[in-house]
Amino acid sequence: MKSLAKKLSFAALFAALCLVSTLLVSVPLPNGYFNVGDVLVLLAAWCLGGVWGGVAAAIGSALADLWSGFALYAPATFFVKGLDALAAFGVAWLVKKILPAQKLDVIARLLGAICGELVMVVGYFLFESMLYGFATAALSLAYNALQGVCCGGLAVAVFSALYPIRSVRKLFPALYENEKNPD
Repeated sequence: MKSLAKKLSFAALFAALCLVSTLLVSVPLPNGYFNVGDVLVLLAAWCLGGVWGGVAAAIGSALADLWSGFALYAPATFFVKGLDALAAFGVAWLVKKILPAQKLDVIARLLGAICGELVMVVGYFLFESMLYGFATAALSLAYNALQGVCCGGLAVAVFSALYPIRSVRKLFPALYENEKNPD
């Protein structure tokens, strides 16, 4: 994916998908809401790479907070979701360097999802600790962890189903050096 226009287009698409997936499946909670937006945060990272995926995840997720009435969370969400995607890509890339066998790809993505979602849980805990205090932030840990586990598992499953399809794989840069980049 060498073309800047192509990178921007796919980043905008994934930002929109993060926004829509966050808003469509959303369950209100006392301090925020449970949603499946992290599925697209992780997919953005694995399809676009750490930087472009992180930007798409940050923008789309922050816009979802603004749209849904949680503007107070938008700056933290921008930072947390961007780091979530960056961590998910970085860990998957590093694990893939260590375990280059194609059949072990799911391990790389799973570990990337765990690390990325851990960044999300810790990031929101720190933000909510400053905002509401430690005790209230601790209550949100369980909700955020549950969201992370559900979304991480779903993202790995969706990526595992889509990425082997050649026409899909050709749209995005190779996550691993041993794959040929179609551009």
